[in-house]
Amino acid sequence: QVQLVESGGGLVQAGGSLRLSCAASGRTFSRYTMGWFRQAPGKEREFVARINWSGSSTYYADSVKGRFTISRDNAENTVNLYLQMNSLKPEDTAVYYCAAGTSWSTRVSEYAYWGQGTQVTVSS
Repeated sequence: QVQLVESGGGLVQAGGSLRLSCAASGRTFSRYTMGWFRQAPGKEREFVARINWSGSSTYYADSVKGRFTISRDNAENTVNLYLQMNSLKPEDTAVYYCAAGTSWSTRVSEYAYWGQGTQVTVSS
């Protein structure tokens, strides 16, 4: 059974930090590109960051570059994906989703597997 389970969301003041985690199992996700996306109320889901299967290559949306860091740990049966978020801003408030796909893409449609999301709220 494929599972992607996010955790680590919460309420934080502007300028603060949070670390999101995602545990992915049920597929050989160690061979997948993994990504983080977010969706704010009334807006479309948008790309945040992605990392290749080995962790050697990353790519960020301009809006989070220099503040967020994506990383992964490929364990035997589970891939743990992380998003370290620093210098948070109110505009970072959204539901954050982890996702897995087989292509190196920023497009939502290119990711086949998704978690249920975790809420991040940044107060001003």
